[in-house]
Amino acid sequence: MAADFEEVIEKKKSPPPPVDEGLPPWMATFADMVTLLLCFFVLLLSFANQDVDKFRDAMGSVKGAFGVREVRAKAEDMELVSTSKEARKAVARISNDERILLGVIMRIKSLFDKEEAELLEGTGVTADRDGVVFSAEAARLFKPGTAVLRADAGKILDKVVRVLKDYDLNLVVRGHSDDRPISTKAYPSNWELSSARAAVALNYILKKGDFPISKAKAVGYADTRPAFPNDSDEHRRKNQRVEFYLHMPQRDAW
Repeated sequence: MAADFEEVIEKKKSPPPPVDEGLPPWMATFADMVTLLLCFFVLLLSFANQDVDKFRDAMGSVKGAFGVREVRAKAEDMELVSTSKEARKAVARISNDERILLGVIMRIKSLFDKEEAELLEGTGVTADRDGVVFSAEAARLFKPGTAVLRADAGKILDKVVRVLKDYDLNLVVRGHSDDRPISTKAYPSNWELSSARAAVALNYILKKGDFPISKAKAVGYADTRPAFPNDSDEHRRKNQRVEFYLHMPQRDAW
């Protein structure tokens, strides 16, 4: 009887089972979920801007945050810095600029109703590292073969004015043509026609929006920058376009 009692006491004094080291299991699952959410929103931002370089920059920032080093080509506007403090500032600036540009894209799209949705297709709204390009076919703005605005051109130009009032951006108006030559008294070539159309569109925006001329430019590219191959009437019509490039004030762009 005494032996049994001593055995019970020894069992009660036996050490507790060892405790698992490291984080509790639920925390690993939670960390994975947060990481996936972060990647999802980065992808969402990148795809909304529709620009491969932005996508790569964003992915590089995420990898850097998780300690993964990525070799990237030097951007034309910023060198990769060596100190982590400067790098964090650079990434923060890029992220803020991208948020602004994303807001510009969403603002432009919100201004068009379903009947005008075709304006946003194709080359309608695109983005690069420094700004957003809104493109409209010249036939929607000007009378054929001229730089005279159509009566309903304000439906498009007024939307550009509204975006410029909402955001602190500079503007470059770019005139483009197709490869078919033109030779009239007013426009000896496509260079004069594309430049005149850009200037007329910009003049409307300056007057209607009270936009400062110091923040605006107009340039004609004739047929040197086609959006599509000049191999069909439809593509030539789309190449005859006017682009409104809304870019960051700190960037000098054409």
